[in-house]
Amino acid sequence: MAHSEKRKGRRVKTSRSTRRNNDLYLPALFEQAYRIKKSEGLADGTLSRYDYAIRLFIDYLHTKNHSLDFAELDNDTCREFASWLLKDKPRFDGHKFKSDSEKTKGVSPRYVNDLIKSIRTLFRVLVEEKTIDTNPFESVKAVKQPEKLINVLTPEELRQLLNVIDKNNYVSFRDYCIITLCIDTMARIGEVLNLTLAEVDLHAKEIVFKETVTKTRRGRIVPIQSRTARLLRELISEVEEFDSEYIFLSNYGEPLTTNHFRHRLKGYAKQAGIRKNVHPHLLRHSAATIYLESGGNLRFLQSILGHVDQRMTSRYTHLSRGSIAENHESYSAMNQVLDKLNRQRKTKRK
Repeated sequence: MAHSEKRKGRRVKTSRSTRRNNDLYLPALFEQAYRIKKSEGLADGTLSRYDYAIRLFIDYLHTKNHSLDFAELDNDTCREFASWLLKDKPRFDGHKFKSDSEKTKGVSPRYVNDLIKSIRTLFRVLVEEKTIDTNPFESVKAVKQPEKLINVLTPEELRQLLNVIDKNNYVSFRDYCIITLCIDTMARIGEVLNLTLAEVDLHAKEIVFKETVTKTRRGRIVPIQSRTARLLRELISEVEEFDSEYIFLSNYGEPLTTNHFRHRLKGYAKQAGIRKNVHPHLLRHSAATIYLESGGNLRFLQSILGHVDQRMTSRYTHLSRGSIAENHESYSAMNQVLDKLNRQRKTKRK
């Protein structure tokens, strides 16, 4: 017979003094915040970033023997986490395609800021829900990050890129169409590769990027040129045999992935003799820059790019060095200064 838990003359222990407060247990709090963000219909990529930030922060607290009780989480611990990311977190940790020499300590300021922003947002949700009173990450300032000089592709380089592609081959012709559409619409590669037949109106020469695939979760309609429409019509005819709703397919009839196209794009860039780091997003950036340099309207560009406000568009575009040099040649103050000096000169230089 089992021994009785009761002992005569002794105090009976029924509760645990070390029991965690489930209401303030950090993993449970984050789970609540994540569910709320998920209910907002955010993109899978955004939710994945939230999930990754949560797991990274919890793992950090475990490793440093910090409590997982929210009541014991202070601002200093949050700042220490940001500092650890910047100086000590292994770069590309667990990435099987990266060499050991690339797995250095400390990640980029932008990467740190993205993680801090994600965690801060989740705590804000909990404050709004009145689950907690304060946001410990509210006082964690963004890491200063140098503004990266983006070396956009020139119109000539884009022309070279297209010219090396053999349009007689199905796979190469498909890639030609993708690159053309990326340049014409200035869309993100994920938006382009997820296009279905129902979202392309060749008669109206319009592309519909649905809110389910856009980064901002806002749908938009973007015009295309007649030449782009003709290419798409030809490609759609080519892929009819696959009986798929998607347009950009592998030669086995499966939807093309971003990584696969990125790899092929780099191959074309190498063939074209372009030494810049060519990647799908650079097509968007280059096209937007050329659009502005050609006299395009900033407000229209904002709508085409799908940016929420004009400040994003202004930060996104960078005038090329060639355009800046031409503008400087025309409008430099030295033009007027030298003009005055030239008019005053009485003798010719021998």
